Amino acid sequence: MHFPNCTSFVKNQASLLTKSICLSFVALLLAACSNQLAKNASDSAGLSGPVVPGTPREFRVNVGDIVYFTTDSTQLTVEAQNTLRGQSKWLKQYPKFTITLEGHADERGTREYNLALGARRAQTVRDYLTAQGINPSRMRTISYGKERPVAVCNDISCWSQNRRVQTKLNVRPGT
Repeated sequence: MHFPNCTSFVKNQASLLTKSICLSFVALLLAACSNQLAKNASDSAGLSGPVVPGTPREFRVNVGDIVYFTTDSTQLTVEAQNTLRGQSKWLKQYPKFTITLEGHADERGTREYNLALGARRAQTVRDYLTAQGINPSRMRTISYGKERPVAVCNDISCWSQNRRVQTKLNVRPGT
């Protein structure tokens, strides 16, 4: 018995299998390249590898570069004060750095209100660091209000992550 349709069916299935294998292989290659690019990007940004004293990575990992605030507040929590004491100690040890204090707010409220709130939060952190002995000429403040959220959702878990001041390190010119 001969089944001519069966032969063409088998050939079509073999062709589909070959195409599937090729597509899977290409997908694996792309995934491997993507992972390598992400690793290279994190390496060049100082986000991986050993924590070296006096580096922005050490500041971020061991000291902390973010302090958080409660809703509509500029009051520093006990945890925020502890982080800022650590920052001031580190900044005294490494005077080659200046800092930018970036004030942020959650998504609730108007753009204008949140820009002003972010500015007040950054100024509160600046005042605290000044009281801890950091020269005000080493600090700059900026507010992003609700324009640069780190978490986006309509929930307290996201809002609380966005109510913050982030300390960004800058290398002083000439050091």
